[in-house]
Amino acid sequence: MTDSLENAGVDETMAAIGEAMGIAGRDAAEGRDRLVALWDRVGAAGDPLHRCTIGHYLADLCDDAAEALTWDIRALDAADTLTDDRVKAHHASLSVAGFYPSLHLNLADNYRRLGSFVAATRHLDEARRRLGVLADDGYGQTVRVGVDHVAAALAAGSTERLSSH
Repeated sequence: MTDSLENAGVDETMAAIGEAMGIAGRDAAEGRDRLVALWDRVGAAGDPLHRCTIGHYLADLCDDAAEALTWDIRALDAADTLTDDRVKAHHASLSVAGFYPSLHLNLADNYRRLGSFVAATRHLDEARRRLGVLADDGYGQTVRVGVDHVAAALAAGSTERLSSH
């Protein structure tokens, strides 16, 4: 039944991801558990949009930088196999290119928190290089401010979790 609904334009997995993130706002552990269950259902070879989204959100729910890094790498790997046709089928305003600034920003922050400043700088540079694809809207501004925050923390040699994360 899920496949027929997803083919009819209702992507139940994306809806379940959204629901899990809503729950995470009230109960991070419950939201994380739901996302992990969705990851297990989708599988490592499943729909790249689902894998990218789940990985990206799960990383945000991890207090541990190494665990967050694992999920963000999974999200980036999934994004590398995504097509614009697939993301536009979910929402017409999306493009795969728009995912990369945030993905690289998160990787930069994870590496910084782990003290791997060279890798952090490489991903921060990649996030900056890709910022031009983002609109000057709330999301674009959030990513740009995030780049500034991670850059400042990196320049200070900080491995502390940022309050803006």
